Amino acid sequence: MLADMGLLSAAQAHSGLEGLILIMAELGHIIKLGGTPMMINIIFLLVSIAIVIDRMIAVFFQLNLNGERFMAQVEKLVVSDNIDKAVKLCNAAPKSALARVLRAGLTRANRGVLEIGNAIEEETLSVTPTIMKRIAALWSMANITVLVGLAGTVLGLINAFKALSFAAPEKKSALLTEGISEAMYNTLFGLVIAVFCIFFHLVISSQAKRIVEEIEFFSLKLENMLARRAVAELPEGR
Repeated sequence: MLADMGLLSAAQAHSGLEGLILIMAELGHIIKLGGTPMMINIIFLLVSIAIVIDRMIAVFFQLNLNGERFMAQVEKLVVSDNIDKAVKLCNAAPKSALARVLRAGLTRANRGVLEIGNAIEEETLSVTPTIMKRIAALWSMANITVLVGLAGTVLGLINAFKALSFAAPEKKSALLTEGISEAMYNTLFGLVIAVFCIFFHLVISSQAKRIVEEIEFFSLKLENMLARRAVAELPEGR
């Protein structure tokens, strides 16, 4: 029985490998049929995948932080006047955008309200481009790939009708079919890449905007806390 199961597994694996080979061969045929516009869109697809991977890692892991929980810890330390510990807490997450902005304000906690506000604003302006970097490129990629696909469609139809003008009667049907296939494959491929880019643009930009909104809210909250602390430390009558 075990031998039969082994033979069955081997047969399934062989069948799966054959199926994969057939799929790869069909994809190779489609790419060859699509011509130059298809190759251009493959390059755009690879660039888009690289951008998506880079930005997903950045906005969901490196730059991201549980803002509410982190701010609650910072707030407790500021209230208890443990500014140094609050700075060390921010240093523990050096890649986090929120931690960097809060750290900028905390390191100037004893230098006056104006300098605290300027430091927070400066660091916010510094980290925001890092958060939003290359996200807009995905939308541009979506538009470009659709246009390249349409260009491939037009070229495919032009080539088909041009071939019909000089082809023998018995070959006209095959040439027309090939030309229309080239046209439709280019359109489809361009649209598929565009959908991919638009979907991940939506996901990544939503997360990036959430991080920016958290930075703006919690940095203002910290600025107000440090301002109240600075005012409380001033001697009476000043």
